Amino acid sequence: MSKRPRQNYQGVVAAAPVTIPYERFSIHGAHWWSGRALRALSEQARLKPADIDGFSVSSFTVGPDTAIGLTQHFGLSPRFLDHVPLGGASGVVGLRRAARAVQAGDADMIACVSADTNHVDSFRRTLSTFSRFAQDAVYPYGSGGPNASFALITREYMNRFGATREDFGKVCVAQRDNALAFPHALMKKKLTLADYMDARPISDPIHLFDCVMPCAGAEAFLVCTEDRARDLGLPFVRILSTIERHNAFMDDPIQYRGGWVVDLDDLYGPAGVKPTDVDLLQTYADYPVISLMQIEDLGFCPKGEAAAFVGERDLTFRGDFPHNTSGGQLSVGQAGAAGGYLGLVEAMRQLCGIAGANQVKDAEVALVSGFGMINYDRGLASAAALLARAP
Repeated sequence: MSKRPRQNYQGVVAAAPVTIPYERFSIHGAHWWSGRALRALSEQARLKPADIDGFSVSSFTVGPDTAIGLTQHFGLSPRFLDHVPLGGASGVVGLRRAARAVQAGDADMIACVSADTNHVDSFRRTLSTFSRFAQDAVYPYGSGGPNASFALITREYMNRFGATREDFGKVCVAQRDNALAFPHALMKKKLTLADYMDARPISDPIHLFDCVMPCAGAEAFLVCTEDRARDLGLPFVRILSTIERHNAFMDDPIQYRGGWVVDLDDLYGPAGVKPTDVDLLQTYADYPVISLMQIEDLGFCPKGEAAAFVGERDLTFRGDFPHNTSGGQLSVGQAGAAGGYLGLVEAMRQLCGIAGANQVKDAEVALVSGFGMINYDRGLASAAALLARAP
């Protein structure tokens, strides 16, 4: 673990959490979804385009444009610009970089926006060109995309640590319970453990309810100084610490751990908290094995013991270990890169006390973890942030 100087984000906050309700399929492009999110931010904060001098974008389907092209579409002229195409790690990485930009004086008000569309064939096209690995070493041999990759990771985890499908089912069932109280979740039918166990196989040992559902949608938030957020009357949270690590443990034959564990000192040390101080956890949950991996690698239990850990706890927003309180990607849906913002925006709502029916009581500290960019046998990107309720 590293011994770098402690981070300090004092005076910089994340504000104005926005979700544009998801749709299973959309006739609109990613530009339309991004524009709706940017407009919602502007209306909530009463901002004009000229007030937004920083712009961070995450999207897989906005091509051939990137963030620079969107500035012309939306009439922005930022002095800080970022494009963060890191899938499930996009939200935390975007937050991390935007906070430093505000601290450095490179921008005063940064809009962080993530949006993707889902046409009938857009997911297939995204998969076929996802990476050079995908084009050269996976799809020509008939792989079905992420289901096959996560089947490989899941089987390795089960063989190495003795986890069972029932253990993964506990996570999926709890997330669906949370989703039933979250207005934007696409999955609104109660899921029982029997339903989970009886679901049809997809790619052994992956079954139907282990698989994330692609959709269209957008998430967004602002990063600015605390004084500015107060002047605008915006709900905001404090940033205690952040980490990111990419392509960690590259010598592992198949992934069974992520980059979070490398930098835990940099996550908890600057924040002055321990895992036991965390009131709610938002992991990236496109497949349940990754949630168990994050629970271990973020220090909530020793490696290989997450199955027993979740088996002894109530993971719903009413429980003793609130996890993915909106339902996570598995029950809300995965709007492309916006899925990487889902947990962060939900954590902001929780800490601001505006989460509604799924509000966690007395939530003071949240941990948000991101994971993404799957290449055959591993995800390359990992990131995490600790956030706190403003007094």
